[in-house]
This record gives sequence, C-alpha cells and structure tokens, in this order.
Amino acid sequence: TLRPYQRRGVGWLAYLRRLGLGACLADDMGLGKTVQAIALLLHERTLAAAKGVVAEHNPVLLICPTSVVANWRREVERFSPSLRVLVHHGGNRLTDEPFVKAVAQHDIIITSYGTARRDVEVLKQWRWSDLILDEAQNIKNPTAKQTQAVRSLPARNRIALTGTPVENRLSELWSIVEFLNPGYLDTHER
Repeated sequence: TLRPYQRRGVGWLAYLRRLGLGACLADDMGLGKTVQAIALLLHERTLAAAKGVVAEHNPVLLICPTSVVANWRREVERFSPSLRVLVHHGGNRLTDEPFVKAVAQHDIIITSYGTARRDVEVLKQWRWSDLILDEAQNIKNPTAKQTQAVRSLPARNRIALTGTPVENRLSELWSIVEFLNPGYLDTHER
C-alpha cells in the first residue's frame, strides 16, 4: 500500500510517461523511490493487460550503484513477485548470445553503473521499455565515459531517481535532464 505522497509520485511518473517525457523523481532518502518505481512498472503492466495489448517483449533496465543491486532485487521480488528479475553484474554475468536469450525471459534487468559502462555494447542490443537510473547523480558529469555509455542506451521511457539532483553545480542537473529528455535544455555549453 502506497502512502499518499507515493501515489502522487507514481501518478507523476505515469503522467510524464504518457506524454513521452523522461521523469526525475527527487525524493529525499528513505521516502520510497524504489517502491514508486516498482509501482509504476506494475501500473503500466496492468494498463496494458486491461487494454488487451500484447506488445513485443521489451524489458526494463535498471542501473544502480553496486552497493544496492541486491537490495533492488529483494525489493522487486518482495513488492512485485510477478516480475521476473535478472541481475547482470559480477564476474559470472552472462554476455553475448546467452545474455540476449536470458533478457528475453525476464521483465527487469538490474545492473550497476560500472557494468553498464563496460557492457554498453551488449546492453545496446535491446530497446528497453524503461531505463531507470537509481542514484542518478552518478551521471552528473556529462563528459564521463559512464554518463556517455548510459545516455547511449536505447529506451522508450527514462526515469532518474535521486535524493540529490543538484549537488554542486547547475551542469550536474543538466546532465540528468539530458539523459531524461535529450536536447530539452539545449547544449551543455549554452
């Protein structure tokens, strides 16, 4: 059961998704950004089922810091056991054709920023339904290879979750908005 502010957050994410706009959910730490993101995914599945839409399988790619990969998996399994989760992280992770086959059998793929940077070419093989960044301040430097790799991933919808959208400079916020809605704020220099 979502709290009232969490329901508003999910509503906001769904509204922007319908408009074709990326969304930044910038709630403080501990207010349930993870639960709101999961609720949005379940909401979208429910809407599609109600409309009888049988779409091609486009899973969600969730990128987060290594320290919370296991937590994300637990939260998805706890709050939405109907979603099939694959963790793409660590030395034993699948690559190439085995990875592509595994993705086709899952609804949400969880990986870390470092793995996303290293495996960007593998991850580009899919057009993700949603690309969700947890702790999105990890892409605050627009010239970093990690940021460029993440921004290059194809997705229909983009979401940034962060408790610190602007840490030091306006350019850091630009980098997150450029991920969400490319070109919306013009160039970095401008």
